[in-house]
Amino acid sequence: MAKPDSALSTTKRRHMKWEAMLAIVLLLSVVGGRILSPVFLSGANLSNMLADFTEIALIGLPMTLIIIAAEIDLSVASVLGASSALMGVLWHLGLPMPLVIAIVLVAGTLAGLLNGLVIVRFNLPSLAVTIGTLALFRGLAYVLLGDQAVADFPASYTAFGIDTIPGTFLPMPFILVIVGAIVFTVLLQATPFGRSLYAIGSNPVAAQFSGIEVLKTKLKLFMFSGAMAALAGIVFTLRFTSARGDNGEGFELSVIAAVLFGGVSIFGGRGSMIGVLLSLLIIGVLRNALTLADVSSETLTIVTGGLLLSSVLIPNLVARWRAVREKRLMAQAL
Repeated sequence: MAKPDSALSTTKRRHMKWEAMLAIVLLLSVVGGRILSPVFLSGANLSNMLADFTEIALIGLPMTLIIIAAEIDLSVASVLGASSALMGVLWHLGLPMPLVIAIVLVAGTLAGLLNGLVIVRFNLPSLAVTIGTLALFRGLAYVLLGDQAVADFPASYTAFGIDTIPGTFLPMPFILVIVGAIVFTVLLQATPFGRSLYAIGSNPVAAQFSGIEVLKTKLKLFMFSGAMAALAGIVFTLRFTSARGDNGEGFELSVIAAVLFGGVSIFGGRGSMIGVLLSLLIIGVLRNALTLADVSSETLTIVTGGLLLSSVLIPNLVARWRAVREKRLMAQAL
């Protein structure tokens, strides 16, 4: 039986790891962006590019954990919008900005708690629940502000959303992405909590019998998601100096596309934060390059949808090819 094992090992070595492939795609995307526009690699454009996917990255970090645990949260963009609207209302009422930010973060966490409680208490699919709360939270955003906008936020706070780190092209909000990436990477890859997510995503029943508190873990994940979506709403509001009920509409598609294209299995139990971070950069680069080339927003949506579809199809096609290959090798060995 050594022969098929050796063959299988050789086959696995020949297949490039998903993260390595993403790194190559990222490099090619950067080269393509430079070809499309001579200003692509300028400091100002790089700053705009990083700023434009800051909110998606913030939401994508906890979404990675959720999908690895074989769940999904489609309400994140609506939580962002509702958080932005709440932020505008509270500031308009005269509350100090630190208190406004604290209340918005707590409200986002409670929104995630609501999602988690409905899912775990009633044993309902997260897809159905979060489609419902997607409409619920977006509706609340419009109830809070209607079609109005609040744009008189203090300059000291909007400067955080607009300015760059002194001496660099990195936008100030991108600090949150860097810190979040470090925290969530360590949480997923180097802690018992992270390992439990893979177990839950692979087989929740077995995970339960092995002593993992599956329901509590899922509840925490949705609370993380709500809090990070609220943080993204705060950043979005300060960056555009405008609180509106429709802020962040459609972001859920980009977030899920980034996570799945990063190698996280839609069926749970597989994926890494490194792959998702590379995927986020690829999507940011592609969108920025195509925007510089005057490509329409509809085309950008098509590109995002294509990435989402390919991220589901390619891993499954590869898995099927490997299964067929293994059967052939086993047949040859017998």
